[in-house]
Amino acid sequence: MYKILIVEDDMVIAKTLANHLAKWNYDVRYVTDFKNVDEEFIEFEPQLVLLDIMLPFYNGYHWCTEIRKVSKVPVIFISSMSDNMNIVMAINMGGDEFIEKPFDLNVITAKIQALLRRTYAFQGAVNVIEHNGVMLNLNDATVIYQDRKLALTKNDYKILQILLENVGKIVSREEIMTRLWESNEFIDDNTLTVNVTRLRKKLEEIGLSDFIVTKKGIGYIIP
Repeated sequence: MYKILIVEDDMVIAKTLANHLAKWNYDVRYVTDFKNVDEEFIEFEPQLVLLDIMLPFYNGYHWCTEIRKVSKVPVIFISSMSDNMNIVMAINMGGDEFIEKPFDLNVITAKIQALLRRTYAFQGAVNVIEHNGVMLNLNDATVIYQDRKLALTKNDYKILQILLENVGKIVSREEIMTRLWESNEFIDDNTLTVNVTRLRKKLEEIGLSDFIVTKKGIGYIIP
């Protein structure tokens, strides 16, 4: 079942769309907190976003840009602002399709189905782990924090993934080394220390100081 996130200020339109698409067996959610659309996106992990341009606090162009920092998920702009300038801007900002309001529910359903077919015949869904504004993209092994993006090595990525999957819990050095061994690359105790130190320095470069905490003699934790 595909997940669709609706970011639409008019709750009548949002609910009408949600109810209609649910009949087509889509898992649909519409945003009500327009200050934190990115958090809703990360938590819900949709396969498609329906995005209006005129929204409270930040417009649809802003949120499309934020989504594009972590995902290639298809975005359909839906707006009454259908002049050529806005259509071109919507596409240039990362939109895949533009549908003018008012729209026919059957037409928008057909466009959603076509875009989902084209997209997911070739690629998987977004896969991101998020904690306190830090986003680890599992699809391309990058981490993003406050608009700064960092490419990770294989070991950096695996260590950060393990710790983010266990936020608030101490992960033993033995468990981390065992997970790293799965890549057929031998990691001993000293090598793990070197890897974690290197990862910390990289995270500091994007403003994440003391993100990984050492529990002496036990392991590491992201609190």
